[in-house]
Amino acid sequence: MSDFWFYVVIAVIILHFVVGFVYLIYKMSPKKGEEIKDDLEEENENQ
Repeated sequence: MSDFWFYVVIAVIILHFVVGFVYLIYKMSPKKGEEIKDDLEEENENQ
């Protein structure tokens, strides 16, 4: 029976890491509106 709980704990830890990485990638990826805004600001600075 202890093997069952061991695998449950390992599964929770792995899922926690997966969800954390997905959340970080989602937060770090630029939104469409922000990406366009940043491109326009760079063009204005270069002129």
